[in-house]
Amino acid sequence: MVSIKKTELNKPPGKMVLASLILVAAVANLNLSVANVALPSIGLAFNASQVQINMVAVGFSLGLAASVLWFGALGDHHGRKMMLIIGTILAIPASLLAGYAPTIESLIIARIIGGLAAGMAFPTTLALIAALWSGPERTKSIALWSGIGAAIAALGPLLSGFLLTFRVWGSVFLITLPLALIALVMAIKFVPSHINETPDPVDNFGGLLSIILIGTLILAINFAPVPDSRTLVLILLIIALVVGLLFIRRQRQAKNPLFDLKVASRRIFWVAAGAGIIVFGSLMGAMYIGQQFLQNILNYSTLDAGLAILPGVLFMIVVAPQSAKLVESRGSRFTLLMGYLFCFLGFLTMLILWKENIPYWQVGLAYAFVGIGVGLAGTPASHSLTGSVPVKREGMASGTADLQRDFGGAIMTSIFGALLTAGYAKAVAAQLSDAPQQISSTIQTTLQKSFSSATAVADQYPQYSSQIIAGAKTSFLAGDHWAYFAGILAILFGAALVYFMYPKMEEEKELLAQYHAEDNLDSVKEE
Repeated sequence: MVSIKKTELNKPPGKMVLASLILVAAVANLNLSVANVALPSIGLAFNASQVQINMVAVGFSLGLAASVLWFGALGDHHGRKMMLIIGTILAIPASLLAGYAPTIESLIIARIIGGLAAGMAFPTTLALIAALWSGPERTKSIALWSGIGAAIAALGPLLSGFLLTFRVWGSVFLITLPLALIALVMAIKFVPSHINETPDPVDNFGGLLSIILIGTLILAINFAPVPDSRTLVLILLIIALVVGLLFIRRQRQAKNPLFDLKVASRRIFWVAAGAGIIVFGSLMGAMYIGQQFLQNILNYSTLDAGLAILPGVLFMIVVAPQSAKLVESRGSRFTLLMGYLFCFLGFLTMLILWKENIPYWQVGLAYAFVGIGVGLAGTPASHSLTGSVPVKREGMASGTADLQRDFGGAIMTSIFGALLTAGYAKAVAAQLSDAPQQISSTIQTTLQKSFSSATAVADQYPQYSSQIIAGAKTSFLAGDHWAYFAGILAILFGAALVYFMYPKMEEEKELLAQYHAEDNLDSVKEE
């Protein structure tokens, strides 16, 4: 028999509850993106390879994406407020460890730990919104949560860029400390303790499988371009495949599955999940590649590189409320497609216009397009998930909504990073084939590691500095164009998925009513 705890609230939740939830989510959103501007500085500080730089960028997303389903289910059972508070508390030492990391390896580990901490708090915020609000108010709340969250993630590079003008790279990971403390106090004070939680046991084995599945898949993508790593990549992919099959089997057999495949098979749910992965992944991938482009190719300072993304931030904030109105008036399908159109224009601008010595308007235009696209698509991508599941599966819905952002960000950043690494290394190798024979194999290997490594070599050999930097810029542009093209293909695939598979407005309403009736019938049978 399934019993759901009744809400402690006797009246609609106030604005401070929503503000608290958005602020807790902001800790994760900010941590997600603060590293981007600092990546060139981190690369120089540790003489890191492009793969290591990629892992610093993707480490937080990896930890978050791997854990949101499991931790979201734990919150559904043990108490969402408790998980929210624990995750926010653990974010503090994780940030300190990252800020004072003595090696690149310890920095990567700190980023993954920070992601796991966020996995406790972040999915809980949307689950509480879905449990506390309903109807148009829920749509508006999700729009604010989605739009402000994406904007705060985009603001990370701006804050980091400002700090890096007078502080070392580690300072960017300390930005979230005061925010985490404020969020913690507000969460304790304003967030209700028990909202529609379920006594059903948590599928902990399924949770462990989900962490291994997502973790090995993301690692395989990141290590794919590394020389002599084929065996490692193959092993990781085999593990991901085997664990993936075990996870599916487990979810089909478990009495209370972590990820209800019956609910996940609903058209509105799985199409929205896939669409969100691509949209949010595009945002994080664009920010990741873009920050390196601005500093490495256009020679922007860290502050200027952070300021450059402001059009994207502003448009996400402005467009998010309009997205909620469009969902109510035109449906999720129309709003998603509009978002995809603008994301496509953003990546097309990057592919065609982003070259050496371009004026800022060409940079700002691309970010503005992506900002509008994510602002439009973010709300329906999250709203469709929470609206198509029963109350007892809100944790699964919120975990999947968070997975859209985090898995999407991790996968797209990993793919973009792998393509950048492969394209850069190939272009450098082509240039070295025509270089003088006296260049040692050690220097050749160093030049192919990353743009930062090439800069370090240029500093060692100032008489050849201009040639080395020019060659590194040419090679970086070759690699980042591979990434932009991959972004365009992903956007086109996502748009086709939504266009052909997501129901139009009237059919969407009918399907949601059908899902609701099925869920009510199932609840009656269980009782």
